[in-house]
Amino acid sequence: MAKGYWIARVDVRDPERYKDYVAAAKPAFERYGAIFLARGGAFTPLEGQARGRNVVIEFPSLQHAVDCYNSPEYQIAAKIRQEVADAEMLVVEGV
Repeated sequence: MAKGYWIARVDVRDPERYKDYVAAAKPAFERYGAIFLARGGAFTPLEGQARGRNVVIEFPSLQHAVDCYNSPEYQIAAKIRQEVADAEMLVVEGV
């Protein structure tokens, strides 16, 4: 079974409140087996518009990745994130 990956590009507007998002999202990530492969850190823009924070999260399957996003636990966190950051997020299937 192919793994699933969240890819998120984020500009955080309120770093203090973003910490609330991180704490609120943790139960969903634990429940769905998330492994963070990239979480912020240095990056080098190559093409297109860059954002300040880039995140790649691995899940056991594409379905786990989608279910995590749609879970009640994550939706609570998502509301916080949407108030304090601008983001593009997508789920991709691994090879």
